[in-house]
Amino acid sequence: MIRINADWRVWLGLALTAAWLILGVIYISAVIGWQKLPFIGADDLGSFLEGAFAPLAFLWLVIGYFLQKKELEQNTRALQAQAEEITRTAEQAVIQSEKMAASEVHARQGTFLQIANNVRAQLGAITGFLFLSSQSTAADGAVTPDEMSRLFSLQSAQDPDIFSRRLLEIHVQMDDPQKQFALFYGTEVRARHANNFIYTFERLMRRAEEVDPDFMIRDALLIGSHGLIYRLAKRHQDAAPAELADASQTGMHVNF
Repeated sequence: MIRINADWRVWLGLALTAAWLILGVIYISAVIGWQKLPFIGADDLGSFLEGAFAPLAFLWLVIGYFLQKKELEQNTRALQAQAEEITRTAEQAVIQSEKMAASEVHARQGTFLQIANNVRAQLGAITGFLFLSSQSTAADGAVTPDEMSRLFSLQSAQDPDIFSRRLLEIHVQMDDPQKQFALFYGTEVRARHANNFIYTFERLMRRAEEVDPDFMIRDALLIGSHGLIYRLAKRHQDAAPAELADASQTGMHVNF
């Protein structure tokens, strides 16, 4: 069974059309007569038909207008719904891209932290060589070989900042700026270690800035023991002669 779903205006138009046609039949039967109808002249018949069907034509013109208006409103609502759906999809895409970007940043930061741990140990070894060249008994220092061995064991096992802290303590205890300078650039060997430390730490800083736009990791590095040693070494490097301040002249390797 076919179910017809029509607008109420269509049903109204059909009802009015049927009523109008019935009135027309009644009018012909009562006034003109069906026997006389075939003998009416063409002009009169045309006028009669025009007057009879003009109201119906106007009626269906109005009904068609409202039906078209309704269809346009439905299309407009459909377009608005599509526009809202497109907007929601675009917003979801933006959220998804932001999540992906955040995930990428977190992944890069996680990789950086793993690298930073290795570099931190490398910096600890460099400060150990710098400490050895200035504080060991072989360099007229007060630290015995046994104590030096113990410190290197701590540095490699669990405390990569131990030599940086010791150098900071020594630097603070020195009142003479010349002695403080000599702690980092007093000899070519110390200059090599200081330049190597600066070079390695600055590479770590550049990588930290790449993965952290807010520079929080960089700031944390600068206030740590290695960061403080870097700032001291950088300050003394600026005051050092060119043959000691230039890493290309002192070299980046360690001579045993």
